[in-house]
Amino acid sequence: MPDPRLIARLQSPAQRGASMEDVARLRDPDIATPAAALRALKAGNERFFGGRAVRPELNANERRAQIAAQTPFASVLGCSDSRVPVEIVFDQGLGDLFIVRVAGPVADAAVLGSLEYSLIHLKTRLVVVMGHEGCGAVDAALLPEADTECEPQHIRALLEHIRPAVRTGPELHEGKARMREAVVRHVLRQVSLLRANPVVAQAEASGRAAVVGAYYEIGSGAVDFYGDEALSADESC
Repeated sequence: MPDPRLIARLQSPAQRGASMEDVARLRDPDIATPAAALRALKAGNERFFGGRAVRPELNANERRAQIAAQTPFASVLGCSDSRVPVEIVFDQGLGDLFIVRVAGPVADAAVLGSLEYSLIHLKTRLVVVMGHEGCGAVDAALLPEADTECEPQHIRALLEHIRPAVRTGPELHEGKARMREAVVRHVLRQVSLLRANPVVAQAEASGRAAVVGAYYEIGSGAVDFYGDEALSADESC
């Protein structure tokens, strides 16, 4: 808990003279384990889809602390889709999450570099790969290649990252179930690719971080997690 005398000092007219180190001390303690990070995301999502979101805001002093350093507790690889704003879905505030968003989402070289940075330099405790209901990129990857051959080069390249996952698995004909199955298969493939990355593998092996998959249902607002069984067991200990 921050020292009340420090809070009073920073809220006084003299706060302009406070150092960045003083301001940074107002921040809440960092989340220290992958299980705690997962718990925080689940609790935030429950607030969001339950209509009890607190929409964390920062006052002027807390925003100043963001200049001194960022200490996000989790990294999220999410989709660029405008309907999937990650901080809102997990009811988190400025500085809480390190987010990489790309249509798909896909773990290409730039994404891997970003996530490596978050693990090495920002010490994030959890990496979440989150797909979502009605993903246009996955839907396009399910089409025959002939149907997308007129798309620009980089869109076709993006679809090639997704096709290996969506072309496997059970044949489902009902539209919504087929799409969800395809998105989840794609998410789990990206999780596997991340776990094969040396930096991610080392972080997981040491227990410093963990990687899980997730699926966001736009209609309900709920997020389902995949591969989180061990972490969820840690939560109950």
